[in-house]
Amino acid sequence: MLIDTHCHLTSPGLVEQVDVVLARAAEAGVKRLILVGVNVADAQAAAALLANRPALYLVAGIHPHEAGRCDADSWTALTNLLRGARLPADVCARIVGVGETGLDWHYDFAPRARQEEVFEAHLALAVALQLPIVIHARESEARVCEILAGHPQLADRVVWHCFSAGTDIARRALDLGGHFSFTGVVTFKNANTIREAASYVPLERLMLETDAPYLSPEPLRKVRPNEPALLVHTARRLAELRGVDFETLAAATTATAVRFFRLPEVRP
Repeated sequence: MLIDTHCHLTSPGLVEQVDVVLARAAEAGVKRLILVGVNVADAQAAAALLANRPALYLVAGIHPHEAGRCDADSWTALTNLLRGARLPADVCARIVGVGETGLDWHYDFAPRARQEEVFEAHLALAVALQLPIVIHARESEARVCEILAGHPQLADRVVWHCFSAGTDIARRALDLGGHFSFTGVVTFKNANTIREAASYVPLERLMLETDAPYLSPEPLRKVRPNEPALLVHTARRLAELRGVDFETLAAATTATAVRFFRLPEVRP
């Protein structure tokens, strides 16, 4: 059994056939999925998908791309959603994290100073709500480490989504109590640095994700959109990299995701 710890099923190409997508995932052994909202409207749409779909969980935040549009009203709405305001009890119980949040210095769609302000606000919110936090870091990993060092309350409660740095950053993040989630990028031919990090990270700190609809893994890299059923290709490549069998890798990453996000135990 696998858990896709980061996907965007509200995306075009997936949301229109969400139940078919979930059926394909279940058939492939991907039994639980964590949906990630990147702004308030997206998080509300993702929360709506949780109704009557017990395999789905929710993480909600304001992506660094959206930081420039984050105002007081949107922040209040996000906070209320994460607190479960006006949500059914069963949906509220499946809100499992804050994010994705962080810094994206590759695209710089929002001013860097504003990205840092919104990131800091997410970190404080995660502490207040006692929820783990999902980090997006692109060409900003060193600065993210510096900021996280100021929040020791979140040690062991941070996961680096779609980790794409090398072992030096992985070592720093581990020292801060970080966890790591890897995508289909580890299957790409030009991803040796990421594969080195994926081999270096302790197995008990490792999780899997698709980031669907993005980053389809080899040998299906040209498939669009990516979807949770394809997580098995990433899992197989990681098992090969680490010299363990698929079942061992699947069991370990599932156990890590269950512990990190405080998911209920489910028998295979």
